[in-house]
Amino acid sequence: MSLDAETANAPATDRNGCGPLIAPLSEAMRPLRQQIFERVRAVGTMPRVQVAKELGVSPASVTTLTSDLIEAGLLEEVAISRDGADSGRGRPPVALGVRANAHYVVGMKFSDREHTAVVVDFTGNVIASQVIPAEPGRRSTEDILTGCEQLVDRVIQAAGFERSQISALGMGLPGFVDHSQGRVFWSPIMQESDLDFAGIVSERLGLPVIIDNDANLVALAELWFGAGRAMADFAVVTIEHGVGMGLVLNHRLYRGSQGLGLELGHTKVQLDGALCRCGQRGCLEAYVADYALAREATTALNWMHKDGQSMSILLESLFDHAKAGNGAARSIFRRAGRYLAVGLANIANLFDPALIILSGERMRFDYLYADDTLAEMENLILRSGRPAPAIEVHAWGDLLWARGAAALALSSVTEARLSKSRDGVSG
Repeated sequence: MSLDAETANAPATDRNGCGPLIAPLSEAMRPLRQQIFERVRAVGTMPRVQVAKELGVSPASVTTLTSDLIEAGLLEEVAISRDGADSGRGRPPVALGVRANAHYVVGMKFSDREHTAVVVDFTGNVIASQVIPAEPGRRSTEDILTGCEQLVDRVIQAAGFERSQISALGMGLPGFVDHSQGRVFWSPIMQESDLDFAGIVSERLGLPVIIDNDANLVALAELWFGAGRAMADFAVVTIEHGVGMGLVLNHRLYRGSQGLGLELGHTKVQLDGALCRCGQRGCLEAYVADYALAREATTALNWMHKDGQSMSILLESLFDHAKAGNGAARSIFRRAGRYLAVGLANIANLFDPALIILSGERMRFDYLYADDTLAEMENLILRSGRPAPAIEVHAWGDLLWARGAAALALSSVTEARLSKSRDGVSG
């Protein structure tokens, strides 16, 4: 592989040759080999000439680097059909595609309601999925490990595989998670804190394990399989038992210097305000999450959350009352929506993403993103004469989170393989 091929996307110099022009960060910061692979993965199949055209580099550079990626087992040549006029002439045309059977990974999402898992191939296609119920509240590490092992074995068996055929396990759970170190500092579903959780699970299962905050998984799912395939910068806000956020900058998930950034739910919106489950007061989550809505319902409507009663049942009843015109119930959602507007405006003012995606089970409560809520968000955004970020509500469900966990594993496997390819190691 030539140096010219690897640096074909380097910033151009100015007319006087005095220094580099400012290239778009989303392109300049990512190696060309990675851009080629990600472009093919996002589209499915793509001819080399189209890859070169879209990335603005020479066909020779693309040919050199794709040969390297094919040798590394990441890409393969796929025959494509000719146009009718050219059928039968010469060698059939080929495109590049991701080699689906190169690797298989498991993605898993933990919550205090249910645990979900999927097996996907290297293109991200789901081969099997499994869901098991979970008990609300915090559980011991041993209980979580036992449930994890059972779920992994069930989903692998459903896919018709052995554990030895799995390249990695991606896991997501709520709380403060250091992705790079594999540590969980705090989680609302775990009794213990500050654990080398990835290492513990890896030792138990005999698999490479990568963990992350669950909100980041939704951003990864969008980056690999959804709107993010064609977008360099976007944010995802999840609203379920808590409020989470994932941020993609320059086609990469941003986690902060210590891997604990983007805790939107724990940004402060009220000094000395409502108590959050993290132990502090005034967090956004304490006004928007399900336990916040339930707290307001017990205060405004004199409802009691009985022991053993499902939180979802209480919230569904609250939503039904709001839809039926109950003023107190509607005001609860309206207040939560106003706080959400503050959070969304802060995202826009801080990061200026092209798109903010709202996801999570609680987004079925459309009062949270009603027109007046979004209008209030726009009023809180700095006025620059440019439009506010687009807001989209996407499908929710724990299988989406599990696919994000699978994308986490796929990303780890891909980066390892790309690294080997750069070092000249194939196979």
